[in-house]
Amino acid sequence: MMDIVLYIHLLAATVWIGGSVFLFALGVFLRDKEAQKRVYFYVGPIYGYVETVWLTILIITGLFMLFHLGLDNILFTSSKLASLLHTKLFLVVLITIATTIHMYIAFKTNGIERTPIQKLLSRASSMAIFLLNLIILWFAMEIRNLL
Repeated sequence: MMDIVLYIHLLAATVWIGGSVFLFALGVFLRDKEAQKRVYFYVGPIYGYVETVWLTILIITGLFMLFHLGLDNILFTSSKLASLLHTKLFLVVLITIATTIHMYIAFKTNGIERTPIQKLLSRASSMAIFLLNLIILWFAMEIRNLL
């Protein structure tokens, strides 16, 4: 059972991080702003719904493994593993908040011009999601090494 949950968790992480990197790359390398708007207009909502499902799966499978493996008890110790788990859980909360902000703005403004504050929040949350993905992945590898 745990192998299946871990497989689903890794699959969800692959889809989540891969999609995030792909859309981030589009924003960086697609220089034609009109083409960028058209791509995001069509791809954005689909990506938003799909990624919401995968982020939810990531959180559910992560919590399942945390409790099923007894790692929740380790959270209350002063070990390296506990420190890594605390940090990873905190980063997951941050990425969830950044994703919520980004998706709210994206869905609210899809197809219309964003205000300067919406642009700032959208870009900042997008950058946060991109960076947090990489950092969380590193913490996941470190945790796996200790297990």
